[in-house]
Amino acid sequence: MTKQEISEIKKLMTPKNCSFTRICGCYVDGEKNIKAQFKQPFLALPEEEMFKYFEIFRKSMSGTLGKNLLTLEFPLEQELEGGSHGLLMALRDSKLKDDALLETYYNHIINDYEFVGNYLILVVHDVYDVPGKSTDGTEMEDASDEIYEYILTCICPVELSKPGLSYDAEENMFHNRTRDWVVSLPDAAFLFPAFNDRSADIHSTLYYTKDAENLKQSFVDCLLGCPLPLSAGLQKETFQSIVEETLAEDCDIEIIKNIHEKLTEMTQQQKEIPDLVVLDKEEVKTILADSGVSNEKLERFDTHYRAVAGEDTDLVMNNVMNVKTFEVKTPDVVIKVNPERTDLVETRTINGRRCLVIELSGDVEVNGIHVRTNTDEDEEE
Repeated sequence: MTKQEISEIKKLMTPKNCSFTRICGCYVDGEKNIKAQFKQPFLALPEEEMFKYFEIFRKSMSGTLGKNLLTLEFPLEQELEGGSHGLLMALRDSKLKDDALLETYYNHIINDYEFVGNYLILVVHDVYDVPGKSTDGTEMEDASDEIYEYILTCICPVELSKPGLSYDAEENMFHNRTRDWVVSLPDAAFLFPAFNDRSADIHSTLYYTKDAENLKQSFVDCLLGCPLPLSAGLQKETFQSIVEETLAEDCDIEIIKNIHEKLTEMTQQQKEIPDLVVLDKEEVKTILADSGVSNEKLERFDTHYRAVAGEDTDLVMNNVMNVKTFEVKTPDVVIKVNPERTDLVETRTINGRRCLVIELSGDVEVNGIHVRTNTDEDEEE
């Protein structure tokens, strides 16, 4: 799913646009026991409760694509009879009115979800009449020819509120506040089916995780059966290792500057493309070649890539390097440079020592104090 498609679904999570038909919930304690269940038409909820649920649902579709928002595809075997895909399809088609199906679904989540503490499983069903769009992107409410029916599942921690004092207006006094169990924003969630090309894609799902570095591999494997990509942090580490292994003793600041500039250029070129830009092995190799890596080093690239990442591992371009920063770090010094002015940084040998040289231009501050950068002695030298 693209940012625009996610935003379109999030717009439904408001009182004005809401078309949710039914909401169901299952409260689970830390021992994996079901403590309570509920189900009812969503629009029958009090308005105050609706707003709380909207906040939860919107959060489950918030974050960064490729990091904590991932479009996952179902393998063919999961779409065969008995696979996880069939349960999700049946649940959606039942419009959450089949109690036995819901019970089975809850138990699947409870068995597979590893969490210390209490949590609430929320499932909501919706039927969205997708408006058509003109060539300039304007929505045409009376030109709909697509129905998008989906379910959204959120798993929310339930935690005791913090202790404190509260004000009693009747007594005009402050008392110890009663602690109660409060539903937090989602720890994990997924939308099924995904909304790709503004249409239902039953072969994929949009998955959300609060912690982008903990994708909950076991949970996704068991409940959805969809393969997960490397986390954003692991993709960055993988790319760094590939560069270091390929360049070996030739891995210097100038080459890294070139790679940074190449990725920055590609980011600007792809700015208007709604989809994530994914790099495969050959595209990573091309980036290194265009950055000045020698042919001799590139001859060993395939071996290094396969050893570090695996033959078929792809990397999201925005994950492998942050083009908005350029940082030089030693055990004792950290220098951050405007990524558009990496030309100010160079390496030079001075008095037999390898040094990092930074041109001082414009105003210079040290600990917030303006300092002089040119002296008569400098000019004489």
